[in-house]
Amino acid sequence: MFEVVAFYTFAILTIAMFLVTVVTNNALYALSSLAAGMIFISAFFFLLNADFLGVVQIVVYTGAVMALYAFGMMFFDSISEVEEKISNPKLTFLLSGMIALLVVVILSAPIVSSNVMAANPIHADFANTQDVGLILFTKFLIPFELAAVMLLVAMIGGIILAGKKMDIELVKEIESEMDHHHSDFNKKDKR
Repeated sequence: MFEVVAFYTFAILTIAMFLVTVVTNNALYALSSLAAGMIFISAFFFLLNADFLGVVQIVVYTGAVMALYAFGMMFFDSISEVEEKISNPKLTFLLSGMIALLVVVILSAPIVSSNVMAANPIHADFANTQDVGLILFTKFLIPFELAAVMLLVAMIGGIILAGKKMDIELVKEIESEMDHHHSDFNKKDKR
């Protein structure tokens, strides 16, 4: 019974977070909800007694979203003032508090319950970490390495694009300062 309630709760929370990611106009809200959705996905691994994969989900994907935060702040003007448009702040506070309390209850429930077990463990003589390593570095070695190369290329491309944008803004700033100094010089000549 606990597994069913936890599954549906985390499924609803995950879908809600990813829906906020797609619907919102604010880049930082989208990245925050994306990170929350990745953390809620890790709950499914914990429910299946795959603790290693759950921790990897949190560390790797939430870390990747933090890298997206950095890229988002480089590409978009996210540091500028953000005007909140919350029509009913009390309702927002109440719903946020209820969701936080629900997440705490669900995450603390396995501590109380001792009958949460995976239905079909892959190898009874291996631990979860050895199972993941065995599959990842034998059957899925080439896709794993290709994904690593693609992430590296995307990161380098993002840094280059952000650098070009910063160079253009620096040139515009220098040009505006030169125009300002030029206009001051012309005013002195007219005197």
